[in-house]
Amino acid sequence: MRSHIAVIGFWLWALAATLPHEARAAGQPTEVTAEAKVRVMGSKASERHSNEGVVLWLTPVDAPSPSRVSSSPGGRLQLAQKNKEFVPHLLVVQVGSTVDFPNLDPFFHNVFSQFNGKRFDLGLYESGSSRSVRFDRPGVSYIFCNIHPEMSAVVVSVPTPYFATSTAAGNLTIRDVAPGTYMMHVWAMGNSDSELARTGRRISVSGTSVDLGTIALQESMPGPHKNKFGEDYDTKKPSSY
Repeated sequence: MRSHIAVIGFWLWALAATLPHEARAAGQPTEVTAEAKVRVMGSKASERHSNEGVVLWLTPVDAPSPSRVSSSPGGRLQLAQKNKEFVPHLLVVQVGSTVDFPNLDPFFHNVFSQFNGKRFDLGLYESGSSRSVRFDRPGVSYIFCNIHPEMSAVVVSVPTPYFATSTAAGNLTIRDVAPGTYMMHVWAMGNSDSELARTGRRISVSGTSVDLGTIALQESMPGPHKNKFGEDYDTKKPSSY
């Protein structure tokens, strides 16, 4: 009797061991890690530049993007206003995500964006209150406060869950990518659309990992922005908020 149990146990183990291989042979998806390196260059070789805050995302070519919408560990995405700053400065979300804009300062704010990613004006709202925006289309939204010109942030909404933001060391890692063919896209603050378009290319994802190479970018600083009326901020007039 024990011998029969041993034989059955052996065959069950052998069957389980062959399942991953058979699944791969049948073309079923496996999880792939995609990695890249960012190198930001300046006009002077002696200058040091930050490689942080470059966004890379992959959009499927031959299949629709997965439908899941990314979220923060707490289940909500947010861009808080605190100490006259947006925290975090950069937020990457999947299209369809809703972002909260809580006012954690002891005075009013008026958050707005007039760029193609998502145009909105949350109006004047007080300390302790919050407004929310659903980012329902892909694009880059530059976020400002109509009262405090020093406040700025960026929301990059992408039509895929496969995205990452570079670290200070310039490392980019996208995990759990399904095998297939993708278009690689890159965004970096201050870089022109034409320069960023040159970094895009078609890639193939397979195996357990794929090296996307090194992405070289020229550092550029954004210029001053207007208020929500398209006018210069009145910096001489003291704010009552």
